[in-house]
Amino acid sequence: MKLLLKNAKKLSSTSELKTVEVLIENNTIMEIGETLNIVADQTIDCEENLLLPGFIDVHIHLREPGGENKETIKTGTKAAARGGFTTVCAMPNTNPVPDNEEAVRSLLKKIEADAEVRVLPYAAITKGLQGKELTDISKLAEEGIFAFTDDGVGIQTADYMLQAMKQAAACGKPIVAHCEDNSIVYGGVMHDGEVSEKLGLPGIPSLSESVQIARDVLLAEAAGCHYHVCHVSTKESVRVIRDAKKAGIHVTAEVTPHHLLLDETAVLEDDANYKMNPPLRAAADREALLEGLLDGTIDFIATDHAPHAADEKEKGFQGAPFGIVGLETAFPLLYTHLVHTGKCSLAQLVNWLTAKPASVFNLPYGHIAEGASADLTLVDLEKQQEIDKATFLSKGKNTPFHKWSVQGIPVLTIVEGNIAYKEDEHE
Repeated sequence: MKLLLKNAKKLSSTSELKTVEVLIENNTIMEIGETLNIVADQTIDCEENLLLPGFIDVHIHLREPGGENKETIKTGTKAAARGGFTTVCAMPNTNPVPDNEEAVRSLLKKIEADAEVRVLPYAAITKGLQGKELTDISKLAEEGIFAFTDDGVGIQTADYMLQAMKQAAACGKPIVAHCEDNSIVYGGVMHDGEVSEKLGLPGIPSLSESVQIARDVLLAEAAGCHYHVCHVSTKESVRVIRDAKKAGIHVTAEVTPHHLLLDETAVLEDDANYKMNPPLRAAADREALLEGLLDGTIDFIATDHAPHAADEKEKGFQGAPFGIVGLETAFPLLYTHLVHTGKCSLAQLVNWLTAKPASVFNLPYGHIAEGASADLTLVDLEKQQEIDKATFLSKGKNTPFHKWSVQGIPVLTIVEGNIAYKEDEHE
């Protein structure tokens, strides 16, 4: 089947907008030009909206198997498509955990049956994410997993992390780390700062994150491993990663939209829709994260989409689980509050959501070119709307951005040449 996209705007290499037509056939971008004199099976008028490479999110939680009340592969990937994401990487904190070949094969079969976008699953570093016994990394690497992580918990012993890094390096796979030293978390539920003191809630010190990153970059250097840091949240972490990169260590890092746009001062009351791990830090941390993103210390943006049931999030900071959803709000929030405010360019934002994560993890996606996979996102940069959690396609409605006014809305998402989301069909 031939699909023709007409009247689309595309960012040029000089960041100018040029009108193009794109022919898609056999899941592939076959031709790009100003005017294509081709009769297609289906033609879509892009109405001068911006055509971008499909967004890539290397950090999401789909909850299935075991947490289907929070999210499923189908609902989570529908949400991804609505947000303009064509490739997502699913974390292994499920039940069962993908920590053996059988569990990974079962997960891949479920993904193939239900996913609306491309899903690349992680496998666990330790069995059951318990930090007590390493998985068989070499065998799991052969099953088609994306990378290895115990996301949600930090690897507490240097020996386990070193051995995991050595095995992953031998397989050419990255180690992706949620960095948190449990011995200095002290039962905290939000950032250890002025707001936690004001609300009378136990705080999580910034040091619990940065001290583990400092340990791990040295272990990665010794192991010759690609080490990727999840959801960086503190200024000290940025400094450690910057220094490690200068030393030539193969370390990469991501930051979330919520850590770029919010800090602890956004938490006005005991509302668990602001509870995530790592927590919203101080204003100085938020500023350091943006600076680190702009100077390349932090490589790209990932959402850490973490859906939970509404009744769980009603239990307040002390009783609710950590995490917020992010797939359906990421681009509009970032476009509105970073690009429109002049903090970064549109080209930079697009790079952080497409080409950069693809480059870091050697994925053949994230660009628009003849011969490339037809993963495309069409964005109406002028369209404005209010974020309404009731309209989310995700089962999770746990967001701190409800009722925020945003601009720059994904209106069409194409995955391997197939329409995964079209706005007028979901209104």
